[in-house]
Amino acid sequence: MRRGSWETKLVQELLLYAASAALSCLVLVVGLRQLDPNRDASKKALEHKKEIAKRLGRPLIETDAYEDVIACDVVNPDHIDVKFESVGGLDSIKQALYELVILPLQRPELFCHGKLLCPQKGVLLYGPPGTGKTMLAKAIARESGAVFINVRTSNLMSKWFGDAQKLVAAVFSLAYKLQPAIIFIDEVDSFLGQRKSTDHEALANMKTEFMSLWDGFTTDQHARVMVLAATNRPSELDEAILRRFPQAFEIGIPDRRERAAILKVILKDEKVEDAIDYDYIASLCDGCTGSDLLELCKKAAYFPIRDVLKDEKVGKPSKEPRPLSQLDLERIIDTTRNTMVSASEYASL
Repeated sequence: MRRGSWETKLVQELLLYAASAALSCLVLVVGLRQLDPNRDASKKALEHKKEIAKRLGRPLIETDAYEDVIACDVVNPDHIDVKFESVGGLDSIKQALYELVILPLQRPELFCHGKLLCPQKGVLLYGPPGTGKTMLAKAIARESGAVFINVRTSNLMSKWFGDAQKLVAAVFSLAYKLQPAIIFIDEVDSFLGQRKSTDHEALANMKTEFMSLWDGFTTDQHARVMVLAATNRPSELDEAILRRFPQAFEIGIPDRRERAAILKVILKDEKVEDAIDYDYIASLCDGCTGSDLLELCKKAAYFPIRDVLKDEKVGKPSKEPRPLSQLDLERIIDTTRNTMVSASEYASL
């Protein structure tokens, strides 16, 4: 009896020990998950990744935790509402971008013979603020049907040593899995600016990792992955980064003809009078960028609203605002002072 009682007690202690060890492991796993700095982002990215695969009609891709974080910045090209026709002017640049960027992504079979016609691996759009660089990048993704990965520096930074390099690597590995893909970096000078001795070690390592991976994927001449970047200050980019952009386009201040085209695009779906002389209005906006013209049109659109409110005050209710007139545009141009500070800074570089 003593032996049987001893064996029973031993089994009970072993079971209790096993249960205690299992509970400790469970608590440890749950605790580590709670401490994971990318926990929420990874969960959101996993759901987003499934949605992307469903929308693109592709099987669910296998990704690691770092690629899940980057997946939050993946944009389906079908959900981008900017096309080339949405960008006024810049006809020669749009034609060049179509031939050098969009066509290789759409028709890879035409560019698989030899090395001279391989797809572009880096394109830089530079120029003063408000000239449409980001709009062009979105239009390229939409027209080419390429997955758009909008790289944000904040998503690449981590308090854990070595995580920044792994997140940078995840950008390229995810782009490979989703190709054709465009890796877009807005304000690239803030991320890949000139390397200095005063740079933080983590930032310097992140820049080095990005450039080495960029060189790595350029060895695959037929990979349909491209780095597209935009900046207001090309002079502040690192020389090694500039070398990796074989194609660079200056998106400058629009001329009179381009301003007229931009105005037509802005007012295309608005309620306006038929007799507006766009060329004359464009002549009054010398030095304005596309962004400036959009803001002018927004301000002018309030004049019909003000007329409705005035009529209501005197007892003449109106069903709907009148169409925007040329006089409205002229009035707002006369009362708006365009400082052109950002453009002047760009010109002085």
